[in-house]
Amino acid sequence: MADPLYVDAVFVEDGIISTMGERDEILTHIRPDTEIVNLNGAVLLPGFIDSHSHIAAFAQTLGVAQLSSCRDFAGIQEKLREFAANRKIGSQDWIVGIGYDEQHLEEGRHPDRGVLDAALPGVRVLITHASGEAGVISSLGLSAAGITADTKDPEDSIIGRMAGSSLPNGYLEGEIFSSVASKIAPPDEDQLLDQLEAAQDIYARHGITTAQEGLTRDEEWAMLRAFSDSGRMSLDIICYVDPKEAKHLSQENLSRVQRYKRHLKIGGYKLFFDGDLQDQTAWMSVPYPGETDYFGEPRYSDEEAELLLFESMNDHLQVLVHCNGDAAAQQMISACRKITEDSDVGLRPVMVHAQFLRPDQLPSMANLGIIASFFPAHIYFWGDLHMRNFDPQKAAYISPAQSAKQAGVVFTFHQDTPTLLPNMLNAVWCAVNRKSRRGTVLGEEEQVSILDALKAITIHAAYQYFEEDSKGSIEVGKRADFVVLDFNPLRVRPADIKRVRVLKTIKDDRVIYERE
Repeated sequence: MADPLYVDAVFVEDGIISTMGERDEILTHIRPDTEIVNLNGAVLLPGFIDSHSHIAAFAQTLGVAQLSSCRDFAGIQEKLREFAANRKIGSQDWIVGIGYDEQHLEEGRHPDRGVLDAALPGVRVLITHASGEAGVISSLGLSAAGITADTKDPEDSIIGRMAGSSLPNGYLEGEIFSSVASKIAPPDEDQLLDQLEAAQDIYARHGITTAQEGLTRDEEWAMLRAFSDSGRMSLDIICYVDPKEAKHLSQENLSRVQRYKRHLKIGGYKLFFDGDLQDQTAWMSVPYPGETDYFGEPRYSDEEAELLLFESMNDHLQVLVHCNGDAAAQQMISACRKITEDSDVGLRPVMVHAQFLRPDQLPSMANLGIIASFFPAHIYFWGDLHMRNFDPQKAAYISPAQSAKQAGVVFTFHQDTPTLLPNMLNAVWCAVNRKSRRGTVLGEEEQVSILDALKAITIHAAYQYFEEDSKGSIEVGKRADFVVLDFNPLRVRPADIKRVRVLKTIKDDRVIYERE
């Protein structure tokens, strides 16, 4: 009996799968103009679907040097030199780097202007700390900003000084740093669109055929719409509008609300109910370890949260809600229950991240049709931190995908780009293995099968977008959105998923990426 998970061949016409089955049968459909593609042992899967990221924000980061991986001052200097190497730098231009963290640097402290001057002498350089609230500028940058030994520290700001003197060392914190950074001229529209095309290529390189901009305001929309209208958009991109700052976008672009126009559409709204786990602003139901009355930071009262959800759902648009802590998750669950108690609105609300869900919350989510979009890479990248910051048993339950499955909750996986690259196979590896950087397995009972992890980035993600009838699986009548992998991920050891490589990405039967 044939395995229902596999077919030998697929026949595509006009970007749609028209038939599929055994190779010899499919070959009877060929015409003189039919292109026959032999995978030569590779495997064809549905195109990967990004269930939560920020592609426009990611594009903007491509105009700056990425420093988050640097582990010493020499590494920062090397990244800055590499970034500047292929750029024409005028006398008024700046080189900008983002994401360094002194806690991860061998020197254990912030770099200073001397580090930047040595990397790019004669150039204005600004680098931003991972927090976004501080950074360092070079000597020419200090001069351009008018910061000297005579400059006093403004209120709520810090100007770093060289040891034993009042000379600024380049470190700035608070409002003064934000003021300097804000005066650096942003790239023009042509440069932004080039960066967006580069971002799109990176998504395609990771097998993604549908992507998301998860917090769309005027700036992001203008960028994406211009890119779409230019004809350069090859991915499908779904935008979720900030209803507090840019609700007008959904009202002014009705031709793109819940339907694609040149690959771009508005899918709904995005709300935040709390902060993040790393900086302990996620809203928890019990105090943080070592605290007696600090539970994190809720964004709204229950009444405000309910009103925001009601107003969004009243527009008949899907809502994505950022919830990391279990108290934020409960606020969303309670608000959805109250709003929908008299009717089934069927808008498939999405709890984004859903990191610290409690077991007792999952049945309610299933009953209310709330989708959990998990960020399983947190387990690897920040799992050791969570083991220190939280009760180990609680940390082991982070992103409880297996429990969600057992409770009947539909779940998807994301990488939250630009937090991480949009590597969906990395998300699969993290969810299947649940290992931290130090090799600790966090919640072995929450490991999911490779098949379930793949569903989270294909058919379940298509369901999240109300597109399960056209995407997410290889079936007759669906769009020819595919990814070709060098090995079948269902036939490798869980630990080896990281070794699987994307060979080709196909969108609507057109190759948009091919590995050289």
